[in-house]
Amino acid sequence: MTMQIPATDLVILAGGQARRMNGMNKLLQQFDDQIQLSKICQRFKSEVQQIWVNSHRDSSIYKSIEPTVECFSDDQNGFLGPLMGMKSAWSRVQAEYALFIPCDVTYIPNQVLIKLHRALQKNPQALVAYVAINGDALYPFCLLKRESLPILKQQISAGKLSLRECFKQLNSQQVILQKQSLFCHSINSLDELQQYQQMKFFKQLFI
Repeated sequence: MTMQIPATDLVILAGGQARRMNGMNKLLQQFDDQIQLSKICQRFKSEVQQIWVNSHRDSSIYKSIEPTVECFSDDQNGFLGPLMGMKSAWSRVQAEYALFIPCDVTYIPNQVLIKLHRALQKNPQALVAYVAINGDALYPFCLLKRESLPILKQQISAGKLSLRECFKQLNSQQVILQKQSLFCHSINSLDELQQYQQMKFFKQLFI
């Protein structure tokens, strides 16, 4: 039986400083055949109500590429990480569910939104479900319920910004996925970007 996906907004997390990328805006880079913003938007636009970008810069560029996106910055200055981006999102998102995805993700699994919703449905106490690929937990790639907001606020107020620790309090569920020949699930440095593009180049040579 096909599951009816509850109304869900998508939030692309792009609010970091990208220090290991020399300040490069990763959401505007082309890791694969498309700019990251377009790749993510095209993958999810038919499944979500609204797409948001959590970022402190380049909102006019985002909208020139994808006119339907809405942008917002963190509620507090200081680059406090993805937990702050998630907390800030809830004052904009209208849906009861928000799918968060990091801007530097290289691999978007098939049917990942419905798999995350199913994981939440299995445990009524769970307020978040996150993706794990090849044994690596991608905490920022997650589906959150609006009811998570008080705990997000509490953690931030206490200076506890770890997604892993916060998600424990949210009774987190894990969606475990495998992907053969995946070099890396996200790009965190210029070295990783170079290696990723070299791997793709060599793979194409042997196809």
